[in-house]
Amino acid sequence: MFIVACLIAIISCACIATIIPGFFLVLRRMALMSDAISHAVLPGIVIMFLLVKRLDSPLLLYGASLAGLLIVAVTQYVINSGKIRKEVAIGLIFPFFFSLGVILICRYARDVHLDTDMVLLGDIVFTPFRLLSFNGIVLGPYALWLMAGLIVCNALFVTIFYKELLTATFDQDYAQLMGLRPTVIHCVLMGLTSITAVAAFDLVGSIVVVALMVVPAATSLLCTDRIQVALILALCFGVLSGVGGYAFAHMYDISISGSVALMAGFLFLLLFIIAPKRGMRAMWIFKSRSAKKMAIRALRLFLDKTDLNGYQFPTESLVYRASKELGWTVSYTSTVMQWAWQKGGNHR
Repeated sequence: MFIVACLIAIISCACIATIIPGFFLVLRRMALMSDAISHAVLPGIVIMFLLVKRLDSPLLLYGASLAGLLIVAVTQYVINSGKIRKEVAIGLIFPFFFSLGVILICRYARDVHLDTDMVLLGDIVFTPFRLLSFNGIVLGPYALWLMAGLIVCNALFVTIFYKELLTATFDQDYAQLMGLRPTVIHCVLMGLTSITAVAAFDLVGSIVVVALMVVPAATSLLCTDRIQVALILALCFGVLSGVGGYAFAHMYDISISGSVALMAGFLFLLLFIIAPKRGMRAMWIFKSRSAKKMAIRALRLFLDKTDLNGYQFPTESLVYRASKELGWTVSYTSTVMQWAWQKGGNHR
């Protein structure tokens, strides 16, 4: 039970740590950046592995972090040049660095499973056994402390610079005029995103990092327009994805990382259908009501132009005449007349 509790705690902390910066990436329409960072750090991992010759060395994490920061710096430089749009810049730099990592693996580390173990799936199952100790005292799983520390750093940044971050997210020109230094805020955000992504995909893999940075935020924004509420909902959806994904993986004996990403996608699909404002059901109801109002309005215009002497509303002859004039079926015309009658739409 202790191992299970540790796994759930680590997954939950990883979800929270990645969602905080990921939420603002989604708001800034830079969701692709999480995918770029989580894949393009591969050269840093490979180069550090070639230096230390060990897959379990913590230096691989530092190499990945340096590569992530380099990617962020290069991408921002290209964007600031004004010659290329930001999504194009991300799309150019991401495959370049990732391809460089793949070439290094094929050339110098062909027999090492860096591709799946370090990039795609992670190794979260073994994280409870990697313990952190201080002066001979075991403090618990290292991953739990790492994720908790990232949560504190990300939460402090968002809390202290919330006004600046929000203003720079929606209107950089206004933030610049107000002296809020949006470029500095953006660089700090991207740096935290890079470090968080690297630390998280060492545990759960890049697939889950991308899913957690993007999907819970997108899911929460389907439910509300209030940023603070959306952020809280995103954190709740993320933790629910982590706990639900672990339970699903335990039940069917499958990959935990894949199950977490799958659960996040399932929650998005569910809210995409039933969300109160932007869900498919709400949109269908809105369109249905709009179509109903337009049909009643068209019927009223027809009745205003029609001599109703000799007609009793509604009669078969009036329904038939209206259906021919409006181009509707007789049954639909009868239904619209009933709607109009119920709303006080009779013109007698």
